[in-house]
Amino acid sequence: MPLPHSVLLTLGGLAAGVLAGLLGIGGGVLMVPLLLLFGINVDQAAATSLFAILITATTGSFQNWRMGYLQPNQVVLLAIPAATLVIIGTEFGELLSEHWRRAAFGILLLANIYLVSLKKRVATTVQPPNQIPPIPARLITGSTSGFMAGLFGVGGGVVMVPLQILLMNTGMKTAVRNSLAVIALTSCVACIHNSLKGDIVYGAGLSLGLGGLVGVQISTRFLPKLPEQVVSVLFRILLCVLATYVFWQAWQAYSRV
Repeated sequence: MPLPHSVLLTLGGLAAGVLAGLLGIGGGVLMVPLLLLFGINVDQAAATSLFAILITATTGSFQNWRMGYLQPNQVVLLAIPAATLVIIGTEFGELLSEHWRRAAFGILLLANIYLVSLKKRVATTVQPPNQIPPIPARLITGSTSGFMAGLFGVGGGVVMVPLQILLMNTGMKTAVRNSLAVIALTSCVACIHNSLKGDIVYGAGLSLGLGGLVGVQISTRFLPKLPEQVVSVLFRILLCVLATYVFWQAWQAYSRV
C-alpha cells in the first residue's frame, strides 16, 4: 500500500480511536467507509476493520483486566454467542450483492445515531426489574452484536452496550468494559476465519489499528473535558456524512449491475 494511503488510514484510525474513547463505541463505523474510500472491496473492508478493532480492543481489555475491572464470567457468556454469530454474519454478508450490503451498512450508520442517544439515555435512567431471564438476555445481546460484527465489520459495541443495560440491568461502565472484552474475543475469531479466506488487508489494518491505539489514549487522557454535547453533535454529523457516502457507493455498485 502506498505511503500516503497508510498515513491517511492511520489518521483515520486516530479519529476512530478518539471518538471510540469519548463515546464508548467501536471504531468500525468509521473504519469501514474509510477503507471503501481507498478502493478496498466490501468483504475486505469488513475483514480488515475487524483486524484493526482486534488491536485496539485487546489492548484496552488488557488494561481493564490489569486494573481489575473485567467480569470474566459475564464476558465469556456473552462472547460464546457473539463468536458463533460473527462467522454466520460473515458468511451471510457474502451472499448479499455488494450494493445491498453497502446500503445496509449505510442504514446501520444512521441507526447508530439513535443507538448512541439511546445508550446515553438508558445510562441515566433507573432501570426496572429485569423481565428477561439471564440466559435469553445474554443470548440476544451477544448474538445480535456478533452477527452485526461479521456482517458489517464493526465491533458491535454500539449495540451491545445498550442491550446489556436494557436487558441485563448492567451499569454503564461495566457494560462498556464487558463490551470491549467481548469485541476483542469476537474479532479474534472473525480474524482467524477471514485470514483463512484471504480477506484481510494487513497493511491497511495495521495502519488503522495503530492509529486507533493512539486515539484511544488521547481521548482517555485529554479530551473528556470537552463538552459531551459538542462531541455527540459532531459524531452525528459525521455519521450522516459517512452514510451519504456509503449510499452513493451502493448506488454506484447497483448501476454497474
